[in-house]
Amino acid sequence: MIMNIPEYLVIPSIVVGVIIVLGLAFWARYKTVSPDEAMIVTGSFLGSKNISEDESGRRIKIVRGGGAFILPVFQKSEFVSLLSHKLDVMTPEVYTEQGVPVLADGVAIIKIGSSIEDVATAAEQFLGKPIEALKGEAQEVLEGHLRAILGSMTVEEVYRNRDKFAQEVQGVAARDLKKMGLQIVSFTIKDVRDKHGYLEALGKPRIATVKRDAEIAEAEAVRDARIQKARAEEEGQKAELLRDTNIAEAAKEKELKVASFKRDQDTAKAEADQAYHIQEARAKQTMVEEQMKVELVRKEREIDLQDKEIVVRQKQYDAEVKKKADADRYAVEQAAEADKARKMREADALQYSIETQARASAEQKRLEGQAVADAERAKGTAEAEVIRLRGLAEADAKEKLAEAFQKFGEAAVLDIIVKMLPELAGKIAQPIASIDKLTVVDTGKGEGAARVSNYVTELMSTAPEMLKSVSGIDVEQLIQSLTKRPAAPAQKPVAIEPERVTMEVGAAKEEQ
Repeated sequence: MIMNIPEYLVIPSIVVGVIIVLGLAFWARYKTVSPDEAMIVTGSFLGSKNISEDESGRRIKIVRGGGAFILPVFQKSEFVSLLSHKLDVMTPEVYTEQGVPVLADGVAIIKIGSSIEDVATAAEQFLGKPIEALKGEAQEVLEGHLRAILGSMTVEEVYRNRDKFAQEVQGVAARDLKKMGLQIVSFTIKDVRDKHGYLEALGKPRIATVKRDAEIAEAEAVRDARIQKARAEEEGQKAELLRDTNIAEAAKEKELKVASFKRDQDTAKAEADQAYHIQEARAKQTMVEEQMKVELVRKEREIDLQDKEIVVRQKQYDAEVKKKADADRYAVEQAAEADKARKMREADALQYSIETQARASAEQKRLEGQAVADAERAKGTAEAEVIRLRGLAEADAKEKLAEAFQKFGEAAVLDIIVKMLPELAGKIAQPIASIDKLTVVDTGKGEGAARVSNYVTELMSTAPEMLKSVSGIDVEQLIQSLTKRPAAPAQKPVAIEPERVTMEVGAAKEEQ
């Protein structure tokens, strides 16, 4: 559905529409500039205000603190910041005019210049670059000039007049920075140092001088203060002494007057007191005399009363106490006699008991001793009998052995010795049997092992000599005498009666 617009409103509506479109276009193309930036307008139809033109005829428009309409298609705008930037300027070791290596640190504040030429120059060199590029180039320029100025000065000049040093660096660097459209807002030397102690050595004399002057000034001030204090104390003491003297004189006069008044007053008072005491003493004397008279009469009456009470108490004692004392004495005597008789009976009974216990104990000890003695005696008799019987048995055995030797002669002796030889060999070999481990060393002739087995044999070969030296029996001679003796005719065997043998064995057993 198409609305029908009256003809008289068509033209005004078109005009209003055109105005609105033009307004929006103007609003979109109009650029304002804040105080901390500058707008660079390039293109055609720039006009004649705030125009920068170089030698080749190129023109740009610089707008600051206002605004401008940017013609579409014909013009282009870009912004440049006019804010300041801080640069930390540091140098490596630089040799000064004296050849002393030092290091300098400074702080510089730079920005793009405010003039049209400076903005145009900076826009030509830095427009489109990051801000770090601007700061880096400016820092290199400053560090170069800082090293150059530092090399043309002495250490003392740099150390003592840092402001002059900073001004020279700023003046030289400002010309080069001006060519870049930059200006130095401020430049300050933060620190000048060296690694060899040169600057410290420069400061020591001054420090020592300042310390010396300070100590001298302090000592003089202390001296003056002490002098002033001593004078003030002296004047104060003089004033105090004068005051004390005046006070003492006034006090003395006052005390003299007070003492005089008091003396007169005490004299009058003493006289009055003396008269009063005399009268008082007289009155007291009279009163005491009267009291003594009254007390004397009272004492006499008390004595009479006491005498009468004594007579009455004597009679009461005779009537009551004396009789009671006689009865108590009799009762005590009877009780003492009864107690004495009881104690005597108890003592007799105790003595009898002790004597009975002593006699019983002595009898018991006597019987015990007698029993011990009888036992020892019986034991000794038994041991003696055993010894006697053992001796008889040994004598009988020796007698029978002698009879056997006599019957059989040398053959019996030799038989006994031969039977003893195995036992003797065992005793001789017993030390070797107790050895846990035996190492035999052979010299190469095969005699090592044979010597061990021949040890017992060699010892047994010395047995006849040992027997001869101990008992005097020569075994070799005994054997030779038996082998050389002619054979005896066979004898008839001796008949042994069984009954006799039985009796002899029984008798031997009884003797043992």
